[in-house]
Amino acid sequence: MRPDQQVSVLDGFSIEMTARDVAGLDEAATLLPLGTRVNIAYLAGETAEQRVDAARAVRVRGFTPVPHVAARRMHSPAELAEFLVALHQVGATDELFVVGGDPATPAGPFADSLSVLRSGLLQEAGVRRVGVAGYPEGHPDIPAATLDAALRAKVAVLAEQGLEPAVITQFGFDVHPVLDWIEALRSQGITAPVRVGVPGPVGIRRLLAYARRFGVATSASVTRKYGFSLANLLGTAGPDAFVTALGDGLAPGVHGEVRTHFYTFGGLPATSAWVRGFAARPGRAFDGRV
Repeated sequence: MRPDQQVSVLDGFSIEMTARDVAGLDEAATLLPLGTRVNIAYLAGETAEQRVDAARAVRVRGFTPVPHVAARRMHSPAELAEFLVALHQVGATDELFVVGGDPATPAGPFADSLSVLRSGLLQEAGVRRVGVAGYPEGHPDIPAATLDAALRAKVAVLAEQGLEPAVITQFGFDVHPVLDWIEALRSQGITAPVRVGVPGPVGIRRLLAYARRFGVATSASVTRKYGFSLANLLGTAGPDAFVTALGDGLAPGVHGEVRTHFYTFGGLPATSAWVRGFAARPGRAFDGRV
């Protein structure tokens, strides 16, 4: 294992926050490389104004805001257009992440992320790059064939529109399904950069709660491989083993461009500190490229 193999998956990493994490952004700002992509999740209970304020805060601190758009939470094309205008006014429409969203029944005409992409509203707002979701281990409510077809369609639509696509995956605990999934993407001709979802350091009970919510596999063998046991739920689990295994397993000729995307679960400073500390270990030369 070469040290630079591990570091390369951290170079150009992205990290996620919510509108409620702005206070923690100041603490994290001393740890993150300038220009780091900071995704701003689209959560229920937060207003459009709060999300725009968070995007502004990210930009002001020298990072790249990547606001999320949750298709099924949008009540109308006008609401989406207004949100995009507000983001544009704070310099936060260069890159977006578009996801279907949680509601079982759409609030408006956008049933999924593909319908947002096809609306043309992103292009009108000056968006240049768009991230879409990937599910290496599947989705509890959507058949695998449907997920695969939707991802191909989204990447194709973005290419037709002249927008740069990227794929951000759901987090998981086992590297092997992720690597196999990326290899399958490349075999289908999908060359878009992939950002592999990685959980930041967090309490094990809380991490398992998020895993249950998002349908992430948590068998005893998988969690033990990740670095914790289902028999002992005390303490905090960090992604050391996962990131190391990901760096070891990547083959650029097979997997193409792959980076990491950190889900912070409210722990933005802690995750930022983990990345900085992991990259600073002896034998590594993290340059923080974005």
